[in-house]
Amino acid sequence: MVDEQKPAPRLARGLARWLWFVLGLVALALGGLGVVVPGLPTTIFLIVAAGCFARSYPRLEQWILDLPGVGPSIRDYRAGLGMPRRAKVWAISMIVAACGLSAGLLIDPLGIRLLVAAVGAVGVWFVGWRVPTRESVLGSD
Repeated sequence: MVDEQKPAPRLARGLARWLWFVLGLVALALGGLGVVVPGLPTTIFLIVAAGCFARSYPRLEQWILDLPGVGPSIRDYRAGLGMPRRAKVWAISMIVAACGLSAGLLIDPLGIRLLVAAVGAVGVWFVGWRVPTRESVLGSD
């Protein structure tokens, strides 16, 4: 059943707790950058940050979950609901546009172009086939 709550992860102790905290801060910073940098995702970094803070600093986890723009998306992802179809189409379109523009026009060395194209292809694969579509999960397909 989709509505089942998973138990909260246990708080790490000692050095591990600090490592989770620092990793959460890095993910939070990347997510914040994603708000203003085209092509850089926001929600996935905030999902990672919330997971890290769940193990190190639950108040920051709750702060992320309470953010009006991404909090509901993170809660839905954790509940196994995935993304709405419209959001998946938008995300894949942005990945293709950003990587296509970068690899096609903005980057010179061929090796870097291929790397950008490969990373974009992995992003499209992950969002398209690994992240569940909310409508399919809820049966309203």
